[in-house]
Amino acid sequence: MKTIVAIVICLCSIAQVQAQYIFTGKIEYERKKNIHGLYKDEEWFDKYKATTQKFLVNYFDLSFDTTRTCYKPGKEGDAATSWMAQAPAMDNTVYTDFTAGRVKANKTVYEQKFLVDDSTRKLAWKEKDELRIILGHQCHKAVSIICDSVYVVAFYTEDIPVSGGPELFGGLPGMILELAIPRLHTTWTATKIDQTPPVDADYKIPEKGKKTTQKELLETVKDSFNDWGSSGKRNILWTVL
Repeated sequence: MKTIVAIVICLCSIAQVQAQYIFTGKIEYERKKNIHGLYKDEEWFDKYKATTQKFLVNYFDLSFDTTRTCYKPGKEGDAATSWMAQAPAMDNTVYTDFTAGRVKANKTVYEQKFLVDDSTRKLAWKEKDELRIILGHQCHKAVSIICDSVYVVAFYTEDIPVSGGPELFGGLPGMILELAIPRLHTTWTATKIDQTPPVDADYKIPEKGKKTTQKELLETVKDSFNDWGSSGKRNILWTVL
């Protein structure tokens, strides 16, 4: 009898462990950009600072299952008519196919639209000994570098065993629930997880725009923003996220 009870307890424990995993659903991310921090070294910003909101907040949704993800603009955030909102990457959509190892991204760079079709980005993530609880999920810290010198911090959870995250970021053994790029004074933080399975329409992105690869897009925007000084460098970084 004791053996039977032990087996039942063991099976219940296994079921509880398995129940914590999320394989499909939709994640809402709050993207918060610190405007005062972003422009603190710009002389022209001094006269606008007092009347400018400190944070620009926007929302994005990531639909996912174990084979694909799709990142799109979500509910309305801060006014898109704000001069601060008129910048690259304000309405990126990114579709990632894990099975094919491909990514397709629709990006607007001011008045020009691009359709990126490329292999998924490979980042050299380094694990750190730091944990954080986000929406009840234990998250591990990992760091990496993009564009040769730009530091990226991610907190991912193995409770969602899908190698995805905001924008083009992924490649970790779990879903990224928080992402920070200090140089851009910007964070992406999961604010809600809906376990309702997405439908096929949730994975569709606009197909309009000049077809390009990530490398080709980088070269294009480098030429366009070469004479823009520090703001040009930020625009380049925003474009290739």
